[in-house]
Amino acid sequence: MTEQFPGAVLDILGAAGDRTVFEHAGREVSGAELLGCVRRAVNGLRQHGVGPGDGVAMLLGAGPGAFAAIIAAHVVGARVVGVRPGLTGEQQEHVLRGVGVTVADRSDGVGDRRDGLVLALGDLLASADDGVRPRVLARSDDVARLLHTSGSTGFPKACAQTYAAMTASWVHRPGAWPPAVRELAGRLDRFLVFGTLASQVMMEYGLLTLAAGGTLVTADPSDFPAALVRHRATASVVTAARLTRLVAAQRGAPVDLDGLRALMVSGSPLEPGRLREAAEVLGPVVFHGYGQTETGMISMATPEESAGSLGVPPVELEVRDSSGRPVAHGTDGELFVRTPSQSSGYWQEPALTAEVFRDGWVATRDLGRLDAAGRLWLTGRIRDVIIVNANVHYAGPVERLLAVHPSVAEAYVVAVPDDSTGEAVHAFVVPEAGHTPDLGELRALVTTSLGEACAPTRLTLIDEVPLTAAGKPDKRRLVSGS
Repeated sequence: MTEQFPGAVLDILGAAGDRTVFEHAGREVSGAELLGCVRRAVNGLRQHGVGPGDGVAMLLGAGPGAFAAIIAAHVVGARVVGVRPGLTGEQQEHVLRGVGVTVADRSDGVGDRRDGLVLALGDLLASADDGVRPRVLARSDDVARLLHTSGSTGFPKACAQTYAAMTASWVHRPGAWPPAVRELAGRLDRFLVFGTLASQVMMEYGLLTLAAGGTLVTADPSDFPAALVRHRATASVVTAARLTRLVAAQRGAPVDLDGLRALMVSGSPLEPGRLREAAEVLGPVVFHGYGQTETGMISMATPEESAGSLGVPPVELEVRDSSGRPVAHGTDGELFVRTPSQSSGYWQEPALTAEVFRDGWVATRDLGRLDAAGRLWLTGRIRDVIIVNANVHYAGPVERLLAVHPSVAEAYVVAVPDDSTGEAVHAFVVPEAGHTPDLGELRALVTTSLGEACAPTRLTLIDEVPLTAAGKPDKRRLVSGS
């Protein structure tokens, strides 16, 4: 019987031995040392009674201690909840609900947890190390982690991924790597990590790096391109907006990036023109990934792929028409996928789960097509969303909130390109009679309830919203001005 995740990760660290697997704050950490950190964290969690099915939240950065704590929580079979920075107090409370233990870099940086225990990472890692390979207690059908959406609906939704799904993931299994991932893995000698390893993308590329025999190098601050040079990084993950800024910086004041071999663009579509410009300035280093929180990676384009294509998906993918029937190659439709590591549904959201997870398939709510060679091309989004700094924010809650302002009669929100964040919110507003809405007031209203990323950066006053033939608001005409 195959050992559940993270058994393979423990084996990778054990095989690394004295080889450096982490560089953090000027210190080199070997595979054996990191495995020892995992053992101490496992023993610390067990001392506090954490076991299979228990909820453990992680408010952690990107260092080796954070990595060890997350892996340890999986070893004991817990339900791991990553808490991303930037949540409002109410959103964080929602995310932490039902979680018995919170592990944080500093316990005094966490608000009062009346319903749970807060452990400082340093205290957890100070537990005894018995030198014995931890026994993985994870159960196949238990939820291994909750991956939260951006929270732009007011409270983040959580995608529930089981231990069976994490065990089936290709990330830590070199024999299962698709061709594009195998090519990428060969370039991950020194992978620059930053932010938090509670991030799905950062952790999975980190695990891929370790499985490929590379080293994780932490960057603080993550100031591109200086961090790439400072840490001699061969690879890192970036948003489309960050790639644009990096290209601009290299054009204006170039630095030596000859050692850079891979930049994985994640979180939002990359325009073909931007991709061509990046190739001209940085060379053949851009890997463009497409995936979702619900599914994990769906497809990846290597630097040699045609601009705009996302390569040949290594997972089951169907393009379907509005009635749910598969369409021929070259025809646009909604993308439905099945991946080995996809989530089983939304945590405690049965109605939404039924809407998106259908007979083993995930409805991506993205539009695209497959060409004659089987390559994937995205052509639009069914979902009405704005992707800011790689986080998905839904337009509906922003519109509803704007509409409660006394100066606003109707509000419509669309995504517009933004060089700093990838996309930003543009609000079209029908004013209340005798009122003139103010952008600053509307931004403050949205920021307070939904966060700054959801706040409109542009405001256009309109007399009435254009309608489609079906009588629905026509946002395409709003954007085009027709």
